Amino acid sequence: MKYWRRPLDLTGIQIPHGVLHILKERCKGCNYCIEYCPQGVLAESDERNSRGYHPPTVVDSAGCTSCGLCEMICPEFAIYRDEELQEVTSL
Repeated sequence: MKYWRRPLDLTGIQIPHGVLHILKERCKGCNYCIEYCPQGVLAESDERNSRGYHPPTVVDSAGCTSCGLCEMICPEFAIYRDEELQEVTSL
């Protein structure tokens, strides 16, 4: 979609982007992180950890907006994120 005008602060905008890290051995397979991710970044993996649970896997790493919801909702603290900032180049 092409807009007829550009925001005045377009050159100063930085979009948050998250890099997710999953501690597979801590995961108990509750899938809260998968269900509550607003961007649909996580999915259940086919592999199992040593306790027999299916930990989540990152399906779309570019789609992560670093909202932190997966980190907050995980009861086992098995997922965390590193935030990176990306500059907007064009609309």
